Amino acid sequence: QVPVVESGGGLVQPGGSLRLSCLLANGNTNWVPRAWYRQVAGNQRQLVATITDSGTTDYTDSVKGRFTISRDDQLNRLYLQMNSLKSEDTAVYVCEVRNIITKVDWWGQGTQVTVSS
Repeated sequence: QVPVVESGGGLVQPGGSLRLSCLLANGNTNWVPRAWYRQVAGNQRQLVATITDSGTTDYTDSVKGRFTISRDDQLNRLYLQMNSLKSEDTAVYVCEVRNIITKVDWWGQGTQVTVSS
């Protein structure tokens, strides 16, 4: 078990904003957060945004221009700033971390984002 902790989800109206955070609860720096996924019940997990070791970012087309992924390397925390939220953004948002030694990936339990009026 890798203690990945996501936070920042909630209920927001269309057009609103949320900022998600991801960290390792035990401060283990062998695991580095690197991506956000989202999952709707009954559907496959979808990759939303990634950030490389050098800070290069990439996004799925549906969130480009609205979401921004960032990482604080000193705190080993990952963020996802979500603006102009739409109802179709409703999902559980899950953080992916990677072990820098074994290259094994792990996913947290996620934080629920609901966009509704």
